[in-house]
Amino acid sequence: MQTRTLGTTGPQVSALGLGCMGMSGMYGEADRAESIATIHAALDAGITLLDTGDFYGMGHNELLINEALRTAPAALRAQALTSVKFGALRDPAGGWRGNDGRPEAVMNFLAYSLQRLGTDHIDIYRIARVDPVVPIEETVGAIAEAVQAGYVRHIGLSEAGPETIRRAAATAPIVDLQIEYSLLDRAIEDEILPVCGELGIGITAYGVLSRGLISGHWSRDRKAAADDFRGHSPRFSGDNLDRNLALVDALREVADGKGVSVAQTAIAWVLAQNARQSAAIVPLVGARRRDRLAESLGALEVTLDADDLAAIEEAVPAGAAAGTRYPEEQMTHLDSEK
Repeated sequence: MQTRTLGTTGPQVSALGLGCMGMSGMYGEADRAESIATIHAALDAGITLLDTGDFYGMGHNELLINEALRTAPAALRAQALTSVKFGALRDPAGGWRGNDGRPEAVMNFLAYSLQRLGTDHIDIYRIARVDPVVPIEETVGAIAEAVQAGYVRHIGLSEAGPETIRRAAATAPIVDLQIEYSLLDRAIEDEILPVCGELGIGITAYGVLSRGLISGHWSRDRKAAADDFRGHSPRFSGDNLDRNLALVDALREVADGKGVSVAQTAIAWVLAQNARQSAAIVPLVGARRRDRLAESLGALEVTLDADDLAAIEEAVPAGAAAGTRYPEEQMTHLDSEK
């Protein structure tokens, strides 16, 4: 397994990480046994970074990871690193109630995550969305206290904009920014990536397949389940879907010419950005099944030269995506979009 170092002060991690959110209902019902088997397969393949959020399934995802790690061989369990997001407030019906970055809330969230994960520390801890009414210095400062106490190893950020990144980094060492980055979402290249490179902050890129939209497995006649987030996503709706799948069709031509899958091409493109950017970039793949994981791992074997990259970016030009990546209300919570 290839490796990357997150930031100038962060840990060495696998070149691909496993995003575990989809195993806890965000994309419809998932099979628990298959989810655990997929985590085991990821660890066996050399993936070390497991990404979760304490609000994924209201704690379900952390408990799932706990079970997967407890039942994994000791050597694989020892290599696993946990990256946890906190702060999102939920209600019993699964609704969203904002974000809480107060120092006392940080410690409360942390206590519950440690219990659910069955561990004495979390490797990378970050607020999922910047709390607009709590200075980032206070939130990061509270995590820094948890680092000093040994409960957290490293501090990360999520969906933060350039000014917030600078303020956070002035408060404590930041090892990575978790943010959406894919062929359909390249806005971070303008300001955010340069700032992270300047400050020695790595990138853990989620949504590298745009929630399956550019995986090559989504079709125009596919209907999302009632509890699948994608059923409410602008990019999966109406004319937007048709326009976005036309981009996938163009990408498929490039992938077919390379003899690889569309998903592998899209992931390989993100991996290739490490050579273009000064900030280390680690894609998080959201596989819920072993076959999808195996396909994603194949991206590590795909070599893209300058001509390949040019062909990919001609097929899916920057800014070509139709629709925003979240519904309008959720977009307002993204500090990175302000």
